[in-house]
Amino acid sequence: MSSMAQPAQSSAKKGGTPALLALAISAFGIGTTEFVPVGLLSSIADDLSISITLAGLLISGYAMGVAFGAPILTALTNKMSRKSLLMLLMVIFIVGNSVAALSTSFSLLLVARIITAFSHGIFFSIGSTIAADLVPENKRASAISMMFTGLTVATVTGVPLGTFIGQHFGWRATFWGVALLGIVAIIASAILVPKNLKQAPPSKFSDQLKILKNGPLLLAFAITALGYGGTFVAFTYLSPILEKVTGFAPSSVSILLLVYGIAVAIGNTVGGKMANKNPLKALFGMFLIQAIILIVLSFTAPFKIVGVATIFLMGLLAFMNVPGLQVLVVNLAEKYVPSAVNVASALNIAAFNLGIAIGAFVGGLIVDSIGLIHTPWIGGVMVFGAVLLTAWSRKLEKKEQ
Repeated sequence: MSSMAQPAQSSAKKGGTPALLALAISAFGIGTTEFVPVGLLSSIADDLSISITLAGLLISGYAMGVAFGAPILTALTNKMSRKSLLMLLMVIFIVGNSVAALSTSFSLLLVARIITAFSHGIFFSIGSTIAADLVPENKRASAISMMFTGLTVATVTGVPLGTFIGQHFGWRATFWGVALLGIVAIIASAILVPKNLKQAPPSKFSDQLKILKNGPLLLAFAITALGYGGTFVAFTYLSPILEKVTGFAPSSVSILLLVYGIAVAIGNTVGGKMANKNPLKALFGMFLIQAIILIVLSFTAPFKIVGVATIFLMGLLAFMNVPGLQVLVVNLAEKYVPSAVNVASALNIAAFNLGIAIGAFVGGLIVDSIGLIHTPWIGGVMVFGAVLLTAWSRKLEKKEQ
């Protein structure tokens, strides 16, 4: 490292915590806009005179926008200053949510959602690499988990609050509120994120193709999709499970979902600390425990006390793997394709969203065919697939040492 690069990087490390706070604020806004339509589908469907099923495209269309847009747009913006790109992404986020708030037709609203999804995908891919660079190497997973805390807090508070605003002031008011979050985030990034962020090396298209030919990286993406997505087989239908299987009233379910969200936030922080030294070792243990918990839930769900305890544990593990998965991909990309680290990170964000889509789809098939009670254990089998893939990845890592 050159003498000029050394002070730049050390000053970035000193400004790490405030910069991570700015990233977490942005992640909070983006996390809120991703999931808030879940609570507003009926309002939007009624207002725009469309079916609930069609309104559901606002969520699946967003997920597809993230999955397909993230790697392509990350590659196209590879040469931009990372702070400038962060600011531009929040501008896109503000514009997308403002257009959503002004939409008078479903087609315009859907386009606005997809535009917003593009900012989501690139943000989490470059945000992870920025967070990793802001701290010493042995604190990388903790830094990434701090950024993702914004996403988990959005699950706990942003989504219920956005739903409350939409129910009382109209769904457009929710999108205006989220756009306002974007303004707060862009101000925080302008003030708190240092200018001298380490720039990723220029990426050639041939380097990006190397990612898709690299066995360890493809294995990591598969681990992400299975390990993270398996939980969504059950989580997507958690409210119906609590009402129809466990027997809670709808008013109690909203409180239980808040408790679940708190467990998610705790798990994310703990997972970051656990994955700092050896991400693969930590991930193996997390996935194994989560697979067991999901299988157990199919037996405990009919009973209120043990059912809620199992669901809390499920929440604790649900996001625990996120920091480890992101730092694993960043480490592998730096080792095998250092010029395309941001693109590799973006592909992992795509894998997260692909996992959500697969989990939700599989869950729907199970509910329609054999019933709600079977979603947890089948999700557990999916996560157990990630356990096997993680063991394989560990074996490959040991061979190379």
